[in-house]
Amino acid sequence: MQATPTDVCMALMQSKSIKEREDLAYVLLASLPRSSLVSLQKKIVPLLQLDVVGLLPTEVALHIFSHLSSRTLLSCGLVSRRWRTLADDYTLWRRLCTTRRWHWKEPSSFRPAMFFAPSQVTQNDTDDEGMGDEELEMTFEDPMRIMDDSGFASLSLDDSMEDLPLSASSIVSPAARSFTSRIGDTRSGAGSRGRKSGSRHPSPVAVTAQAAQHLRPNYKLLHLTRTRLQHRFLSGSYRLSSLQARGTPGSHTNTIYCLQLYTYPGTGNQVLFTGSKDRTIKEWDLSTGAVLRTIEGVHEGSVLSICVYGGYLASAGSDSNVVIWDLAENKVVKVIDDHEDSVLCVRFDATRLVSCSKDRTVRTYLFPDLRPQHTMTGHRAAVNALSISPAHIVSASGDRSLRLWDANTGILLRTFENHHSRGIASIDLEFPLVLSGSSDKHIRLFNLESTLGWSTSAEFDAQAAVPLPTAAAMDEDSGEENAPLAVCQNCGVNVGIVDSAPSRLSQPESAHKSRQQCAHGDLVRNVAMGGDLVVSGSYDFGVKVWDRKTGCLVADLVGGHTGRIFSVGFDCTKVVSCGEDQVGYCT
Repeated sequence: MQATPTDVCMALMQSKSIKEREDLAYVLLASLPRSSLVSLQKKIVPLLQLDVVGLLPTEVALHIFSHLSSRTLLSCGLVSRRWRTLADDYTLWRRLCTTRRWHWKEPSSFRPAMFFAPSQVTQNDTDDEGMGDEELEMTFEDPMRIMDDSGFASLSLDDSMEDLPLSASSIVSPAARSFTSRIGDTRSGAGSRGRKSGSRHPSPVAVTAQAAQHLRPNYKLLHLTRTRLQHRFLSGSYRLSSLQARGTPGSHTNTIYCLQLYTYPGTGNQVLFTGSKDRTIKEWDLSTGAVLRTIEGVHEGSVLSICVYGGYLASAGSDSNVVIWDLAENKVVKVIDDHEDSVLCVRFDATRLVSCSKDRTVRTYLFPDLRPQHTMTGHRAAVNALSISPAHIVSASGDRSLRLWDANTGILLRTFENHHSRGIASIDLEFPLVLSGSSDKHIRLFNLESTLGWSTSAEFDAQAAVPLPTAAAMDEDSGEENAPLAVCQNCGVNVGIVDSAPSRLSQPESAHKSRQQCAHGDLVRNVAMGGDLVVSGSYDFGVKVWDRKTGCLVADLVGGHTGRIFSVGFDCTKVVSCGEDQVGYCT
């Protein structure tokens, strides 16, 4: 076969050195018109591109990608199919979610309920039984506010969803198993004890709902969805709605003191439990706003605190009782009557139940039979709030102090005197961090080990009076500004970066204000702490959302309540609150 001119040229080129070939190529290119050079350039450019990462073994490429932020991974997914496969890898997004403490949960069926216009608070229903008394030496500051000077508490529980090991010996008589049964004959103590009049008690924070595990978690979808939901807070793009109002069929007939979000581990269905001055506990379907069940007859006074965990519900009341209820069996399994006055807060996990009271004590009980373990004393006023972790108990009192206890031995480890300038109303714990709200109108995030943190009070934080940037701060896993992502609702793929939605509430007004300027205008009744945000509810009728790391005000949820707020809680999709006007709001 006769060689073509191209073959002859290629053979000639191969016989030359690289330098000679470069010179020959340059001479040939220089002889061509400019239009031909443009065409050749388009053909040469791909030859100059080499996908070094794409050519590496998958394990090595993933190790390189593991050092990238979420935003950079999304950009890498647009480069090529190979990079898209690497950037979407399950292990990369799981690491990012783990870093942010985001855990996969079944999708929630929650949808905001219809908005009901809140009614005005009745003038004869202003007493807050969920508040405890302050230390007497403080009363000279404002004698007219003694009845309002301390509050209620909150707590973060372990994420385990194991059922609690209640033994058969802890079950009470059949007479106490009906929803409407009275508890007078089932008490473990000698009966109701006398209580001092004219003082107050507290209630708890809603605990972030727990969900069932998915067979194959989509961690990329989880990360993008959580980022998008978080940005709704930062941009103010949320809705205000009402779960119930006065006169709603089946609703509470008096003040709601406490609430908690709860997800059933078996079904993944999320509900809301509320406790009221009307002596009942109600379970709400968040998707429809309907009351699923009413627990009544278990308390002879106001329900001041509830805690739901592992298929059981514990409630504390002004009748000095703590009642444990089996949600699956619909029956009372234990009634504890050891406190000598109103029980202001109750918390439990798989190991123990802890309660605190206006009688100034903290008591612990061990599962499975809930036998008494420790009685801890030392507070000089009502113990308004407590929070627990597997190894520690933190209590807060009207005496302005926090006390850290060893949960196993009951030994007092440390006392933090004058933690606020007035009585402490509520706390939430994620050890070693504790969040507190007080009658001094301020909140404080405090590290129990390092004693560092932030506060809205300049008395405890010199930076509280310094103007801060807006809360659309930095993305923790990337250090880049957390601009909102447009995310596909079906697959979670980002389709670009969009402008922030205009705020519907008063969040922009907080821009460049100090924490002290953004503080509540009245007693902070309840606080709740999450991974990135903290929430506070106050007597000033408002709910505020704060950046946990910086203390910047993220959102000021005003206009939803017409009375004092007694309890707040939240998860990644909603904030719920309740109070004097009996209305539970979700955003």
